[in-house]
Amino acid sequence: MAQWKRAVLLGLLSWLIPFAVSLFAFPLKKQNAALFATLMFLVVLIVAGALLDRYFGRRPVPLREAGFVGALWLAINIVCDYPLIAYGPMKMTAPGYYSEIGLVYLTYPIFALLAARLARR
Repeated sequence: MAQWKRAVLLGLLSWLIPFAVSLFAFPLKKQNAALFATLMFLVVLIVAGALLDRYFGRRPVPLREAGFVGALWLAINIVCDYPLIAYGPMKMTAPGYYSEIGLVYLTYPIFALLAARLARR
């Protein structure tokens, strides 16, 4: 059974931690955009692994719950990004956002489903 409060709180952290790192690493984007993008993808991947481990704990997680948590975190990240993208300093179009940032958040549901599947073995 999904632990709603825990899933939402960890989902907020799944957005906040990469956002905080991006603030410090942002000057790198002007010098080397590809390196910045790779760094941010690695940060999201590490955060996904750490927070999913924290959420799953030592219990087996059904694939359905893992998919729900991953999808929830994907939605939380997109919703938290929206004010910054639509009204904030970045002012990106929807296609620009999804091609540059939004697709990286698919890491959360994919990682969650694969981790749950591996843990069942």
